[in-house]
Amino acid sequence: MNTLLIPLAGPMQSWGTRSRFDDRDTESEPSKSGVLGLCAAALGIDRAEPVAHLSALAFGVRVDRPGVLMQDYHTAQLHPGQRGTHTSLTRRAFLSDAAFWAALHGDPALLLDLHAALKSPYWPLSLGRKAFVPGTPVWYPDALQPLGLLDALRHAPTLRRASEDSPYRLIVDAHEVSDPPRHTTPGERRDDPSAPFSERRYALRDVLQWVEPLPHLHASPEVPA
Repeated sequence: MNTLLIPLAGPMQSWGTRSRFDDRDTESEPSKSGVLGLCAAALGIDRAEPVAHLSALAFGVRVDRPGVLMQDYHTAQLHPGQRGTHTSLTRRAFLSDAAFWAALHGDPALLLDLHAALKSPYWPLSLGRKAFVPGTPVWYPDALQPLGLLDALRHAPTLRRASEDSPYRLIVDAHEVSDPPRHTTPGERRDDPSAPFSERRYALRDVLQWVEPLPHLHASPEVPA
């Protein structure tokens, strides 16, 4: 059992990789750093603790529902002093009504511990922001698969509604794809933690991205009608 599948669906989620204080971005799909942060919370790993064992896992995502990119605005008061406070307006992007499968591949013992932790997490779990709680459980009974990362993503139940029938988009670590499909787009993501999360240091990873139909998929029981 060396691939773990994690369903990530909810009213709102945000997976930023380039954020600054007053401009919080989100990627179009879950980032490796964001998913490993969720895993670290489930396992009870403090932000100052090493996460090299998590970073060593291969990572991939299947986009079932891309959601709608939206923004909200927050005000924050900065630098209190004799002349009062400065109020800053921050813009925060998020995805509305999106659904993804994330997959982690590697050490079977670690994935077994992680699967148990997702069912009974040490700390509350969120989809990129503390306020963005999952809309469906992130623990899936058949999540541990004796498959490669890509095969596991290709056979996970659909998280779509019945009316949705467009091809699925996959973004997978390049070294996990032995026979790339046609029209594959190579790229890079700077979202692989290279130090404890408190240090905010991330390495580049090579990815491949493409779309393909998966007509054989059956609906997950968590998908609303």
